[in-house]
Amino acid sequence: MDQYKVYGNPIKQSKSPLIHTEFAKQTDQAIEYTSQLSELDTFEQDIAHFIKAGGKGCNVTMPFKERAFNLANKVSERAQLAQAANTLSFLEDGTIEADTTDGPGLVNDLLANGICLKGMSILLVGAGGAASGVIQPLLQSQPRMLVIANRTVSKATELAQRFGHFGNIEAKAFNELDESYDLVINSTSTSLTNELPAVPSKIFKQNAYAYDMVYGDKPTLFVEWAYQNGVKLALDGLGMLVGQAAESFYIWRNVKPDLLAVVEKLRGEL
Repeated sequence: MDQYKVYGNPIKQSKSPLIHTEFAKQTDQAIEYTSQLSELDTFEQDIAHFIKAGGKGCNVTMPFKERAFNLANKVSERAQLAQAANTLSFLEDGTIEADTTDGPGLVNDLLANGICLKGMSILLVGAGGAASGVIQPLLQSQPRMLVIANRTVSKATELAQRFGHFGNIEAKAFNELDESYDLVINSTSTSLTNELPAVPSKIFKQNAYAYDMVYGDKPTLFVEWAYQNGVKLALDGLGMLVGQAAESFYIWRNVKPDLLAVVEKLRGEL
């Protein structure tokens, strides 16, 4: 039975093992998928041990996506642009292939919930690996503008320069945010520790949309805060999680599972 894992810190909240187990049942794939907590100083060592034990591939979540990219000796175009990876494949010849499936997962979930990005003003909060993986597909959806905001503005500026040829994009520090946006996406990990990013509440237009890439068994603090500030719809990252997982599953197994059935099952169990 082929072995797959997801690595992160924290990791106990991860639904990836359940999702991939459901995908395997749907598609008659003989796999086992588990989760593993990696300490901040052992991630690369953990991956090496898994490869040595015969692992076929893994997903990578916060905060290891940029380090996963650096482990690979073959990368997809979208991972190269993002300089981050959430999907690694371990080939028999020793090659480690890296890809990022977060962007399609996010955009498809937004569209599935009736959020058309064309012509929108979008604020992307955070400039880490989670942010870099979604910028290209967001810009390809033709928003009016995309602003990347980060506590350290230099990281946001670097991303704005890297992706500038895909659309209208600019960088701001958190303390420079003085406008309101149609869609605010939180790509930081603050919700995992029940905190909010250090951004002002005026970022939300009335009847705007909000999206938190983190999810949990109840609405995240960011989702609650967005509703308190007048948004029309605030979503957590569960749909994105299932979408990016399906892309990873396809990379590994060359078969596409049914997303909707798994999203509904997870919602029922949270």
